[in-house]
Amino acid sequence: MLFSQKSKGFFVELNDHAVMLARTSGRVAPFVVEDMRECAPNDAPALEAAISQIQPKKSPSGYLHASVGVFPGKRLLRRYSLELKRVKEPGYLAEVCTQQFRIEQDKYTIAILNANDGADFDAAKAVQKDVLFCGLPSDEVLALQTQLLESGIYPERLELGSVSTLGGVVECLAHAKAKTPTLVLEIGAESTHSFIVTAGGVEASRPIPQGLDAMVPIVQKELGLKDEESARKLFYSNTFDFTGMGPLLIKKLLKELQSSIGFYEVQTGQSVGQVLSTQLSPKLAWLDAAISGSLGVSSLKFDPVPWLQSRQITLPDALAKNAQDIRWFGLLSLMAQSSSAHAAAAEEKK
Repeated sequence: MLFSQKSKGFFVELNDHAVMLARTSGRVAPFVVEDMRECAPNDAPALEAAISQIQPKKSPSGYLHASVGVFPGKRLLRRYSLELKRVKEPGYLAEVCTQQFRIEQDKYTIAILNANDGADFDAAKAVQKDVLFCGLPSDEVLALQTQLLESGIYPERLELGSVSTLGGVVECLAHAKAKTPTLVLEIGAESTHSFIVTAGGVEASRPIPQGLDAMVPIVQKELGLKDEESARKLFYSNTFDFTGMGPLLIKKLLKELQSSIGFYEVQTGQSVGQVLSTQLSPKLAWLDAAISGSLGVSSLKFDPVPWLQSRQITLPDALAKNAQDIRWFGLLSLMAQSSSAHAAAAEEKK
């Protein structure tokens, strides 16, 4: 589908903590970000209000037609070095999925990307062995599409938000000419996706079966609370300062992260020097400092505006503050990646 440059662009991100929406002056850069809104997840009236604000005049279909980034719990995001001589063998990729990732390929919707630039892996040429397997269970794709449609959102593109976010981090590091390997964390309720990223691409990945929920029993024990539900409410609220308890809460997660970092540093001779946590709610932002402090590295703070400008995406002053909040980085990255995809599709049609 081709779009005129004058048609507005709409972008939506669904994550564990929020639904984030944006409107742009066009679908393909150059464009200006015109509005950014957010609401709590699972709050239908709030989402309906946010959609009406982001799109005051309904489309003929009645839906908000948008590029959508999602972070499903069972998402697959794994870097792997292929045996190039086996790539064309029937069953080889299925074997990788089964033996390396413990999933059944036929039950997943999977894309394979080059780890260095995010382009689609070309099995016919097979010159790039380091790839990213990206996907999610096929039944979850259908469930997400249904959920979006019921919410009034028509997903013209449905993408793993992690992919565009990682692409954005790589591009930001390259734009800033930063050479320090960066640990990127997506800490979810049940698990944590960890990546080591440089300006040259995604260099390592590892899913860790330790998430926020694993910290709740520790909160209960340390504070002597009567039950886990009380501990959960306190942990996810903003009424208690957990900073001092941070090292204890992240102890198991930290052990896994140190193992991953140590392996990477031995393999490459490079030291991970900074950490970036992209999926924390404001109430849990203290975790980023706890992790970086315990690892003895800095917490990465960067301004994505210069990078966005290099991609011909303009943020007006009124919205520039949002760009400084890492929670919006995934949606901003989705804009950049979607714009590139639309431009490429238009070029192919010529």
